[in-house]
Amino acid sequence: MNSPARRARYHLRFQLRPGDDLADRAGALARMCGENGVDEVVLLLGAEQLYTGHLAGPEETSWFAAAAEALAVLSDAGLDVSLNPWVTAGHADRGRAGTLGFAPMVSPTGRTAAAQASFACPRWRKWLYAHYGRFAELGFRVLWVEDDFRFHNHAPLDWGGGFEPLMLERLARLAGEPVTREQVVAAVTAPGPPHPWRTLLQQVWRTAQLEVAEELAEVVRERSGGRSQLGLMSSPPAAHSVEGRDWAALFTALSVRSRVVHRPHFAPYSDTPARGLTSAIWSLELQRALRPRHATCEPEIENWPHTSWSKSDTQTWSEMVTAQLSAADALLLNVHPTHAEHAGRFPRIDRLLRRSRPALDWLAERGQERPVPLGVGLPWRQDTASRLTTVTGRLEELEADPGAAADFLLGYGVPVTAQPAPVQALFGRIADTFSDDELHDMLRGGLLLDGVAAAVLTRRGLAGLLGVRAGEPVSRDEHAPPGPYAVERVVTDVPAGEGTLLSVDVQPALARLEPLDGAQVVTSIHTPDGRLWGTGRCHFVNSLGGRVAVLAATAPAELARSDEDRLLVHAAVRFLEGKNPRLPLVSGAPHLIPHASRSGEARRLAVVNGSADAARPRVHLPSGPELPSDHGTVRATLLAPLDEPVRSAVEPTGDVLELMDALPHRGWAVFEW
Repeated sequence: MNSPARRARYHLRFQLRPGDDLADRAGALARMCGENGVDEVVLLLGAEQLYTGHLAGPEETSWFAAAAEALAVLSDAGLDVSLNPWVTAGHADRGRAGTLGFAPMVSPTGRTAAAQASFACPRWRKWLYAHYGRFAELGFRVLWVEDDFRFHNHAPLDWGGGFEPLMLERLARLAGEPVTREQVVAAVTAPGPPHPWRTLLQQVWRTAQLEVAEELAEVVRERSGGRSQLGLMSSPPAAHSVEGRDWAALFTALSVRSRVVHRPHFAPYSDTPARGLTSAIWSLELQRALRPRHATCEPEIENWPHTSWSKSDTQTWSEMVTAQLSAADALLLNVHPTHAEHAGRFPRIDRLLRRSRPALDWLAERGQERPVPLGVGLPWRQDTASRLTTVTGRLEELEADPGAAADFLLGYGVPVTAQPAPVQALFGRIADTFSDDELHDMLRGGLLLDGVAAAVLTRRGLAGLLGVRAGEPVSRDEHAPPGPYAVERVVTDVPAGEGTLLSVDVQPALARLEPLDGAQVVTSIHTPDGRLWGTGRCHFVNSLGGRVAVLAATAPAELARSDEDRLLVHAAVRFLEGKNPRLPLVSGAPHLIPHASRSGEARRLAVVNGSADAARPRVHLPSGPELPSDHGTVRATLLAPLDEPVRSAVEPTGDVLELMDALPHRGWAVFEW
């Protein structure tokens, strides 16, 4: 694949069904691609409305002939071509029934799929290798492995599959005793510390998946003569953690001659508020940290059910920019209906692609060499689900990641990263998945904790390093004296202003914080009638030289947002940075969301407006080696949705830079120095 250094790459997903007029339809698609700067076509194979089940026999032969004919037409037009078979195990039944005799997936409650196969089924494996091997002979650049290559999310199964007899037989061999589905589910989800069978079941699932991946890669390598590689679409990492996914091992297994492609899902399929870009930014950053360096990345730009009525062009553009900022090698565009037939019938999509290109090409031209994300680190491990302590006994409870912490910080103008960083944030039950040594390492730097994490660390004997003793969280429905909590009051001299009030009225629970000697109490919690309920936030310098900020809130992302709370969060970050402040922080309006990175000596801060109102971002640049000594050297460029990039002026006031042009809804301001 050509380097994207000077130009953003469009890879367009499109379905060309078999038919006598296929050459004409492929030719029209090639012309549309040439007119709109598309570099590659990713041919869908028996997808969505045209999915009749796992392809075999004359039906597979018909699709094979169609793929070969389309490949020839598109290649002759100078386009790269990949192939996207629609199923591996199978996405969802949707009224279809299996006809090839595959052993079906079975859910935790015993529900059996009609059209979705078990990863342990020998008959399905034989079909999969033959299916991919046959199409690999045509020499496509990439053969994609769809996101049904997973155990979770196989409707109508509750949670997913992996509890079928063939899997339980494998588990029984590891456990050294017979097992039933009911016993396994009860053990895996049992409240309290993880049962040994949880790790064993994940080992069974992981091994079965890796076996298939390795053989699939070998078949594709052999049948394509090494011309083709495999690409993997993935779902949210927290869900894959429940399955026991080893990301490095899976990408290695799928690699063909050290080549493999990743298509991360990162954004919603339909219109959502722009502030939801916090989730998109974090999802791409987390998956970048999990992906091996030899894997290239083509994030999924998609609407569903694949119609321009599902998602606005403005939102699609903003997500394309988000992906380009994350150092994507190409953008995999799934914007046409899968039943489109004729590419020329969608002039609106043509306009979207043409109008999106100037901003994307500008970013590609200024692409950083191996960019390093900057921000507050959000620690997470791929085996989180094997370590979580459960409460309710539900399989869904094993899903946990720092997404809520990312939303809280990004929404307040604080950049985040999935890489280790001088300042880190640890929220929720994830805190219990780290060893004492790992927690001590975090406590030697700057560490932000919510009430749940503080209670976990207190329970593990680390209160002396937090500056507070955190009791178990108290639900808002518990009416112990002095009464229900309602407001948070600033009690120290911080930028928010002493006496400032904030709401905690809708927090699901608050931790009771008991400050220890040396702790600085920043806020206190009060009842509706003004009585003191407890401590809200504390700052502390511990004996390891680390700095800790603790919030009583157990769901900080659900706190009522305000300018005052943003000031408190920024003050906490600066406290945690200590004598070496390095992070640019953003204010100026609600929902200004940052993405920060560096490459060598070059720094970049991109800020997107997550509000429907226009805004003028203000960037707070502390003095230090990471930041410019002369603010006049900072360049600012305005990327308005579907428009040409425009150079913008910035006005410095002390250590604050203000963008002089209004940043529109979903627009990006890019600062470089």
